[in-house]
Amino acid sequence: MVRVRFAPSPTGHLHVGNTRTALMNYLFARKEQGRLVVRIEDTDIERSAADYERSILDDLEWLGISWDEGPIRQTDRLPTYHTYAQDLLEKGRAYRCYCTEEELERKRKEAIRKGEPPRYDGTCRDLPPEVRKQIEGEGRPFVVRFKPFAKAIHWADTICGDFHFPHNAVDDFILLKQSGVPSYNFAAAVDDVEMGITHVIRGADHVPNTPKQIMLIEAFGRKPPQYAHHSLLVGNDRKQLSKRHGATSVRDLREMG
Repeated sequence: MVRVRFAPSPTGHLHVGNTRTALMNYLFARKEQGRLVVRIEDTDIERSAADYERSILDDLEWLGISWDEGPIRQTDRLPTYHTYAQDLLEKGRAYRCYCTEEELERKRKEAIRKGEPPRYDGTCRDLPPEVRKQIEGEGRPFVVRFKPFAKAIHWADTICGDFHFPHNAVDDFILLKQSGVPSYNFAAAVDDVEMGITHVIRGADHVPNTPKQIMLIEAFGRKPPQYAHHSLLVGNDRKQLSKRHGATSVRDLREMG
């Protein structure tokens, strides 16, 4: 059975661009007699708000976009992400990183100075066991990072056609922050697996996230869903739609009649 998801972040009112994504998922689910899951991606705890979540769900209902499961909140699923992270640690596909914010910022600036893309340099990737034991004994805070496969990533996008990313496209990105809250890519990959999502339909701005999520799902020993990345709504200046172009939320347009 086809299973799709609409996964808004409750950090603002429902944007017309996100509405387009919701509509595509809704219509595809109904056409295929599948199910639409609404997932609230609220791991940006400082910016997420219950009022925004209620506003988003209210706007979806007003538009006639119904869903079959949810809303499911990621903040209610933290133990699940920790279980998956521990599994990757035990498999050697993740590791604890003890670098401080200051160290990472210094390395980021140095990479930019050299004209290189800023990415983690793997300092903690292969620490000798005795060094790691000493650091852990000090109780130093850490994040959990992914140890990617050294291989290229390819997928046949249902809308855009074939995508190919080179073997070094995925870096050692963060899975769990020091607070224990999952990163966007990690939570999304875990949830897509756990919820049995068969098709991911979303905006083209998510294309750079897809190689990370595919590699994670493969590390879980599962098969990635089919991906479809639609074009973004733009203003008259051909730039991505934003507040500078006028009303961009469903709520604003409703109030304008």
